[in-house]
Amino acid sequence: MGERLLVTDVGPRDGLQSQASQVPTAGKLELIGALLDAGVRRIEATSFVSPQAVPQMADADAVLRGLVAPADAEISVLVPNLRGLERAMAAGAKQVAVVLSATETMNRKNIRMGLDEALQACKATLAQAARQGLRTRGYVAVAFACPFEGPVAPGQAAALAMQLREAGAGEVVMADTIGAAAPVDILAVTSALRQAGLDPTDAGMHLHDTRGMALANAWCAIGEGVRRFDASIGGLGGCPFAPGAAGNLATEDLVLMARQCGMDTGIDFERLLDAVDVAARLAGYPVGGRSYRWQAHGRGK
Repeated sequence: MGERLLVTDVGPRDGLQSQASQVPTAGKLELIGALLDAGVRRIEATSFVSPQAVPQMADADAVLRGLVAPADAEISVLVPNLRGLERAMAAGAKQVAVVLSATETMNRKNIRMGLDEALQACKATLAQAARQGLRTRGYVAVAFACPFEGPVAPGQAAALAMQLREAGAGEVVMADTIGAAAPVDILAVTSALRQAGLDPTDAGMHLHDTRGMALANAWCAIGEGVRRFDASIGGLGGCPFAPGAAGNLATEDLVLMARQCGMDTGIDFERLLDAVDVAARLAGYPVGGRSYRWQAHGRGK
């Protein structure tokens, strides 16, 4: 068995929230079940955001309450603030994630708060989650580039990551929200994390594939010591602020690369392809990373 990669599938949340047609609660639970059957043990299941803002996540309570997962599974949910945290705890959440955008404009566009105010909201939410004994994750969104302000200084992103870490985030994730990063940017951000006092082995990467570089970026991050990655089944997802965005790094592509490079994810690649089929049916159109399209030929698809 090779070195371990920890893969969090964010398809049920980040992937499905961008779908135009409403996915029923039963379908979301089916997708999560298929991921669990494939050996995925870290899943971001839903988001306790305002139902008016993100109608696709209006059934967050029902999804979390209806989920049946093995004892070794880590099921996380996104919470935007203390109110979202309260809803998540009432539904039985054990792990929550907060999101802080790295730029002033992105925070104002997304949550109608400035950067400082958004940071304080994240800190308050993390502190309350810690008091309740919950595990926590903290995302730094647009950590590489912002659709409004352009490239983000690596030092700025790293400093925000450290503030989330110091506020209690058990895991800090650097997010290439609009898929603008190249491997050189991964190197710059991991270097900045080290300079800020956060070893890349304690950080995660959330990569989008808008420009086709997500897998290359993942491999570069692995070389820098990162062992925690977000990915989305079938490459579901994208960003409304990035026209033509192709979605997230496909879980199946990351898992196959890890397997061929002698790294262990604990995930069964062949059974993961069944989860891609479920995702495609729920989305209503073909999905799948490059490895799925290659493997589908052999499966008679």
